[in-house]
Amino acid sequence: MTESSTNELSRSLRPRHMFMITIGGIIGAGLFVGSSAAIAAAGPAIVITYILTGTLLLFVMRMLGEMAVANPGTRSFTEFARLGLGNWAGFSVGWLYWFFWVVVIPIEVIAAVNILQELGFTMPGWQMGTLLMIAMTLVNLTSARSFGEFEFWFSSIKVGAIVAFVLVAAAYVGGLHGEGSRGLTNLTAHGGFAPNGGLVIVAAVTTVIFSMMGTEIVTIAAAESTEPAKSVARMTSSIVGRILLFYVGSLIMIVAVVPWNTIVPGQSPFTAALDAMGIPLAATIMNFVILTAVLSCLNSCYYICSRVLFVLAEKGDAPHWLIKLNPRRVPSRSVLLGSIAGLFGVVAQMISPNGIFAFLVNASGALILLIYLTMAVAQIRLRRQAARENRDTPLKMWLFPWLSYLTVAAITAVLLAMALTPSLQSQFWSSMVSVVVALAIYALIAARRSRASAQQDA
Repeated sequence: MTESSTNELSRSLRPRHMFMITIGGIIGAGLFVGSSAAIAAAGPAIVITYILTGTLLLFVMRMLGEMAVANPGTRSFTEFARLGLGNWAGFSVGWLYWFFWVVVIPIEVIAAVNILQELGFTMPGWQMGTLLMIAMTLVNLTSARSFGEFEFWFSSIKVGAIVAFVLVAAAYVGGLHGEGSRGLTNLTAHGGFAPNGGLVIVAAVTTVIFSMMGTEIVTIAAAESTEPAKSVARMTSSIVGRILLFYVGSLIMIVAVVPWNTIVPGQSPFTAALDAMGIPLAATIMNFVILTAVLSCLNSCYYICSRVLFVLAEKGDAPHWLIKLNPRRVPSRSVLLGSIAGLFGVVAQMISPNGIFAFLVNASGALILLIYLTMAVAQIRLRRQAARENRDTPLKMWLFPWLSYLTVAAITAVLLAMALTPSLQSQFWSSMVSVVVALAIYALIAARRSRASAQQDA
């Protein structure tokens, strides 16, 4: 048996798993809680911000979809950077993406512990955090299908909660239940639809965009699905509906039910809306839904970290022993390494929340945008290469190359806005340090390999 067949990942993710991974990929605590700060900043016009942001991410996902369908053997979307720009890009993007999600692990663990304490659990926080990490590690060590089942049911809860919220809120706004409804007047009352001006609508993209990350997970999970090409194609065609329903639809309902200027940043606007509609146990219901979203994201973190690390090892950019699979065809060593790295993050937060941990969070803040920018540039190069070689591209980016150029320009504009926004500057510059470190490490490794190759030739 060859090494490639020995290290072949399973294909145990079914279409229903992929469907819910795709649907639930962008639904997290950023929607249920983080949207409160965006509403407080832009008022009802925040829905325009989410439409703009969703359109930008739609273009990015379409570009990823094109590359994934054109290169079906690629196991991680980070490898498109290698195909389009060279080994330096594959190395740096792979490790930076891994670092981004490793830092998210302790963030999600801490969020989950806080929610459990609000729900009445009295166990010490460090014990709850440890148990959560052990549970997620075991889920991901069991099989890819166990990851898929977990995501299927947890995404189902998230999706069901949002659909139910939109329907109940729409009935309330329409006067079908409850008392005190003002219809849609809250959309223009209290200063108008855009009470803080049009510039805030665009500026809010810099914060809103981070709550909508995660859809690209399906391009990684597709490598272990029974229908990888169909999964990616379905993802790119369904994202518009998801954004409209889950983000735009729910936010319109929130600002219609609750005056925007009563929303408190850091507190769930969904809870505020449920309270306003007289729904009993609103806070408990939303805490349960948010906990589900957090655990879903935590589960995805472990999965992403292990698969990206597995691909890096396969390409020689990480220790070779990380490609070892367990009997259930799971890269167990990569899973455990991600778990250990996440545990260090939790310890760092406990010891130095405003020191080491704060630096790690800042150092990963802008990375996903930089990675998306690299993907967009790689797509342009790969598409032109395919045209020169007269190769067909089954799934195409729309209006190429102009929408691709527009995507590059839009991501660059968001990054520049981060660099110029005082509250986001630390994230931007710390993330640039991460990029420089990754490129420097690649340069050292490449130089060492070059010397070794020269010695062998001699």
